Amino acid sequence: MPLSPVPADSSPSEATLTVDELSARVGMTVRTLRFYAGRGLIPPPVRRGRVGYYGPEHIARLDLVRELQAHGFTLSAIEGYLDRIPKDATPQDIALHRTLLTPWMRDLPETLDRTALVRRTGRELSDDDIEMLVALGVVEPTPDEDVFQVATAHLSLGVELLDLDLPVDAVLDITRIFHEHGRALAEELTDVFRAKVWPHYRASGGPPEHIQQLVERFKPVTIQGLVLAYERAVGETQRDTIRRTRTKPPRR
Repeated sequence: MPLSPVPADSSPSEATLTVDELSARVGMTVRTLRFYAGRGLIPPPVRRGRVGYYGPEHIARLDLVRELQAHGFTLSAIEGYLDRIPKDATPQDIALHRTLLTPWMRDLPETLDRTALVRRTGRELSDDDIEMLVALGVVEPTPDEDVFQVATAHLSLGVELLDLDLPVDAVLDITRIFHEHGRALAEELTDVFRAKVWPHYRASGGPPEHIQQLVERFKPVTIQGLVLAYERAVGETQRDTIRRTRTKPPRR
């Protein structure tokens, strides 16, 4: 979905669209726009006499709402997200939120029945295999029998782990470790991004499309950095284990 072009700054004088013109511009019905305004998702229009006018800030916020909806956010979650954006945020700031959001969002899961899941993995799946995929967080059961929510982007990795024939309790421990340390890493990297990377991108003055390209490159670079750090740590741990084994006094 293309970004709507918005200027770097806006003022009430730039609010020139009637609600009907805004509806045509963003592809939403007037009823939807008024509903969103009632929920506080967009600010009130600028009044000139009896007519309300909308401008770049309204367009930017509506684009962000649509992006969040496309990623499965509920209306309440969207309200919470928008509440954290300063009221004096410019359209450029809001567009940057949207630009930075997309590359970091996980792909939405697909709903697959067991037959489709088998076809997608290219192998038969026993009940134990399904249990393992659930433990890995790749597959989630639904209220319907043999119908699952599947993180298809991670399905191939899940199948590779099935081939390792690991015990389920080990997989649960591994998943817990990844989740706990992954969450801590994500929080720290997010702090760095907000404090140093985000201001740098904003100061660059580039259009949202250019900033999005930079952010899309930033994500795989950080992931590769994490992989390299993990590989280095595993090597160091193995060497330490070997050294301890060699220096351990023999049993008598």
